[in-house]
Amino acid sequence: MSEGLKLQDKPVVSFLGPKASYTHQATLGAFNEQDFTLNPVITIEDVFASVQKGTAYRGVVPFENSSNGSVVFTLDLFADLQQKYPDIIVCGESYIAVQHCLLGHHSDRDTQPPLSLSGTSSGPGVIESPMSSGAVTPTTKEPVPQKPTARPVGDLSRIKKLYSHPQAWGQCKVFLNTYLKSVEKQDVSSTSRAAQLVAEDDSGESAAVSSIIAARILGLDLLAKGIEDRGDNTTRFFVLKKAPSSSTSASATVEPTSSTAAASKGKADEQAGTGDWKTLVSFTVDHANPGSLAQSLAVFAKYGLNLTSINTRPSGVENWNYIFFVELKGKKEEDTEDGPVNQALKDLDSVCRAWRWLGSWENRLVR
Repeated sequence: MSEGLKLQDKPVVSFLGPKASYTHQATLGAFNEQDFTLNPVITIEDVFASVQKGTAYRGVVPFENSSNGSVVFTLDLFADLQQKYPDIIVCGESYIAVQHCLLGHHSDRDTQPPLSLSGTSSGPGVIESPMSSGAVTPTTKEPVPQKPTARPVGDLSRIKKLYSHPQAWGQCKVFLNTYLKSVEKQDVSSTSRAAQLVAEDDSGESAAVSSIIAARILGLDLLAKGIEDRGDNTTRFFVLKKAPSSSTSASATVEPTSSTAAASKGKADEQAGTGDWKTLVSFTVDHANPGSLAQSLAVFAKYGLNLTSINTRPSGVENWNYIFFVELKGKKEEDTEDGPVNQALKDLDSVCRAWRWLGSWENRLVR
């Protein structure tokens, strides 16, 4: 065990902070604070680095959102073009329902909050109806525009800058385009960091798209609640671990990865036995070879493996050349070459340029 872990009484779990971030909430749902030391870090790459270096026993990072798709920062780190994180694999997942709020400082001019879209108690500067913003005006391209499901509970006219994580903008497009369309948007490392920046600015000219938990912790006012476009907005998080270097699978080296020794495991960590499992694999193909991608995907169908998602990122080999990420139902078995996932990976080696197994974990999605 590394020196960083030895110095701790409890295993360390790194997560994208600060505290009150959605990743923090996912971490709390996966790891008991009585048994683990939860350590917030600044960036997603910091989580990867801490697990790779062995200063953290596990790491938790956002992977994809049900409304806005994959987190490209996380995908790029799995692509690992600089080979900085060769031992990182996924060993668990966690799902968090995401309700975004607009946080800031109420203006002294704000009176009681508006009652409804047809109410009469709107504060000064609040758009009385979404239709008046022009954002939901029917057009030829969009004859039935979506209307925001929330409205402000105070004056937004002073707001000149919005802070949030890049993923949040795409999840709250309707509300932001309706009420804050011309306001400058600035990306930050997390939604809780956005709330921190607004808490430090008492001018009232900034606001954050963040969580209600961040508002309570930082003492911010709730300017609007539930501003996400979809009520079922959910983000999936991955739990990361470091696999032994000698057993990390890549290309022709299809060796099983054994579990890292640890005092105890998190609730979202890998579990023994059978069940509903998922596996993540990345691979590259020769783009000059007709059918190379189709042949690579066909090996999974050959063994009855259901692909549930496909993502791409630049491969770093040359322009317009990609690394493919496929997620499938099934588990890579240990200490054997048998099993459909193991057999598919063995066949994949003969049809793609290179591949890497990025982990198998138990499905935590409850339908």
